Amino acid sequence: MKIKCPKCDKIAELGDDFSYVKCSNCSLDVSYGEYVKLIAYKDARYTDILGDYAKDTSGTTSGTLDDW
Repeated sequence: MKIKCPKCDKIAELGDDFSYVKCSNCSLDVSYGEYVKLIAYKDARYTDILGDYAKDTSGTTSGTLDDW
């Protein structure tokens, strides 16, 4: 699947099993979880999706992107 690269804004490839994101333009090669973090850092509108990757949020308070 083709998606937007968070580093160079060109077209990157998302693995069929969502296990990796690779961009041949800037040599980005990360897991999908890392891709989500990069997108969230780049655009504040997406910071709420980081909660989907939290293991257990009980007893914790909200933090900044740097906490992730």
